[in-house]
Amino acid sequence: MTGIMTGRSPILQLRNLTKTFGSFAAVNSIDLDIAEGEFFTIVGPSGSGKTTLLRMLTGMEFASSGDILLRGERINDLPANKRPTCMVFQSLALFPHRTVGQNIEFSMKIKGIDPARRKARALELMAQLRLPENYYAKNVTKCSGGERQRVALARALAYEPDILFFDEPLSAIDYKLRKTLEKELKDIHRETGKTFIYITHSLEEAMVMSDRIGVMRAGRLVQVGTPQEIYTAPKTKFVSEFIGDVNIIAVSVNGSGVTAPTLGVGLKSPPAPAGFAAGHLVVRPESLRFLEHAGEADNALSGRVYNEYVLGSRIQYQVRVGEQVFIVEKLRQQAFAGKLDDNVLIGWDAKDSILVTD
Repeated sequence: MTGIMTGRSPILQLRNLTKTFGSFAAVNSIDLDIAEGEFFTIVGPSGSGKTTLLRMLTGMEFASSGDILLRGERINDLPANKRPTCMVFQSLALFPHRTVGQNIEFSMKIKGIDPARRKARALELMAQLRLPENYYAKNVTKCSGGERQRVALARALAYEPDILFFDEPLSAIDYKLRKTLEKELKDIHRETGKTFIYITHSLEEAMVMSDRIGVMRAGRLVQVGTPQEIYTAPKTKFVSEFIGDVNIIAVSVNGSGVTAPTLGVGLKSPPAPAGFAAGHLVVRPESLRFLEHAGEADNALSGRVYNEYVLGSRIQYQVRVGEQVFIVEKLRQQAFAGKLDDNVLIGWDAKDSILVTD
């Protein structure tokens, strides 16, 4: 079973949760505890099962087997409208013919709350989400993409849910606004103390916002951990590749140590796990460096600078070593002093790498 954030009680527990369509298991035997007040993000490529999992958690699909427990109570058969949860959809699903205030107040109106209290709560949420008070009477179609995102979140919070679910709500927004909203969502999560469960295919969103991340592949959760744990200690080649740029070297382990057959060299690495015979050595680009002499690092390789990519405050260099391309990443102020096609030495220390299986 995957762990839970230290010091917090679980609000949602999944036990052997499975969803099949005929003989196909879209979600396969998932066990997971999510803590009260946690920002938990589920990431994975298309077809990994993350959307099917979300639909079961919200009551839009029913599990084929296993249990969903909300504060210890089984809710498998509880329909979506009876669950104390709310969804923010990718499409936002706002009412286009209504004002900002009417959209936010919708759930309160259904509950029979009187108009004065509805408006007071709507204005309170608008202030919290940095929507101007005079937007209350503004038609929602006149709002920008970021403003509509805030309206959708205010409407969800007005429902007073125990858990807010997010189905890739930022995927259709331009890059600059998306970066702003990522930070705002994280701030709002902290301010409200609500439990957020977020679905995305974007590693960047997951890393910026989450307390913990669950990586899905072929219907299973293959790793759960903090962003730092997922990035620095991936358990498999799949996770290491999915979570950011990475250098991956095929290796085998025998009595003489770790060897890289495609490079024709032996490598120094962390101790191999018990039973590890073959797999991959993972080195993040920022852990590689240019060397003057081979002795400056535990591992050194000769190569040729093939290309460079300026990424704002960082620069990535492609270095060809035989048939393999390595990525070396440096801060702009530590930029490589040479030029393209220079022959170079690159290297890294054993402690900055990790052995993983497929």
